[in-house]
Amino acid sequence: MIVTKRAISRRAVLRGIGAGLSLPLLDSMVPAFSAPKQVRRFGVVYVPNGMNMAQWTPTAPGSALELKPVMLPLASFKESMVVLSGLASKPPANLPGIGTHARASTRFLTDVPPKHSQSAQLEAGTSIDQILAQKIGQQTQLASLELSIDGRDFAGSCDEGFSCAYTNSISWLNPSTPLPMENDPRVVFERLFGDDGTTDPVTRRARREDDRSILDAVRDQIGHFQSGLGPGDKGKMAQYLDAIRDIERRIEIAEKDTSEQVLAVAQPAGIPSAYEEHVKLMFDMQVLAYQSDMTRVSTFMLGRELSGRSYPEIGVYDAHHPTSHHQGDPVKLERLAKINAFHTKLFSYYLDKLQSTADGDGSLLDHTLLIYGAGMSDSQLHSPVDLPLLLVGGAGGRLKGGRHLKYPAETPLANLHISLLDKFGVQIQNIGDSTGRIAVEGLSEV
Repeated sequence: MIVTKRAISRRAVLRGIGAGLSLPLLDSMVPAFSAPKQVRRFGVVYVPNGMNMAQWTPTAPGSALELKPVMLPLASFKESMVVLSGLASKPPANLPGIGTHARASTRFLTDVPPKHSQSAQLEAGTSIDQILAQKIGQQTQLASLELSIDGRDFAGSCDEGFSCAYTNSISWLNPSTPLPMENDPRVVFERLFGDDGTTDPVTRRARREDDRSILDAVRDQIGHFQSGLGPGDKGKMAQYLDAIRDIERRIEIAEKDTSEQVLAVAQPAGIPSAYEEHVKLMFDMQVLAYQSDMTRVSTFMLGRELSGRSYPEIGVYDAHHPTSHHQGDPVKLERLAKINAFHTKLFSYYLDKLQSTADGDGSLLDHTLLIYGAGMSDSQLHSPVDLPLLLVGGAGGRLKGGRHLKYPAETPLANLHISLLDKFGVQIQNIGDSTGRIAVEGLSEV
């Protein structure tokens, strides 16, 4: 780090075309002779409809981590991963055996079963991302970011007797308020960097045609900062601007693509027609949000429970949810494993982006703790026990990866949640069905 007598404020804002552009963390933002404060980040990536557990779970616990086929796409990040087994999100015994998918997504971060009701009177619990956002979200413009791939127009495809709100979100602000998960990358980009104060498509299109790119209006102001930066900071700024420019370009392409097919696919402008491109754009948004320090907490659903999406790009033409009810059929199990592996492949794209993005004295991946997993294990049984879960990221150099931790059968998932909140300096006595804290070997205080 180059020591200077001046420091640029981390909240320096560049104004242009009605947008605010926050700078990434630069060495010159650190006052002379002071040590940079560690920025803590937390993210969740959720996958629906359970897992082919035989192709997921390592054979033995310990530090000799074996990756089964579903996790092979993550091989490059093996030393940053901790596989967790034995944790359960089992509902109270007195509840009827219905609403298994609604429970899977709702309990994943709240540890509280959803209320059996299709009315507007929702009831669950506050999710751990929001508990954390109340603590560290005060330091950023956005307390948290909630994203998804599926929209919220799936009425009729939700668990019978349960509001669709339970499967549309995994993030709950409080026990009665699930947060909407945004699936349009254009809307997310404007949430991060501003808009015209209107959602009118004609106005927004006119602005894009006039300005072409958000960068055009702020280029001179960015140049003002760059002129006094050291080589390392200039490299970070160039990487940051390239990321913004690339996302703008890809959103424009997506809008052009969908605008010509809107009647056929009924998708809002800005959402790519290809699932893989859509997922990658949303992952890029999260990287950009972390890089600009707009938020330090994010949740992302790669699909909603009961998703009937097919994946022809990987040779799976059957819908996901029916495929997940495999009935022991080897053909369906293989298709399910392909879907599961496709999801981890896309997750590896995200991890690679985080790893290749400079942040302070390391990378974004070095300073982030991510949870990846599903709200049920064996989808044929709708099983809430032995959930497929990963902890990924350096957590500021405090997570030792390359291991498989196996807990006693049916250890409450809530116990992990309390323990993780502890690591971020947020101490609560209980949540949901928690019975105490658990040791997360290899993860020290954050």
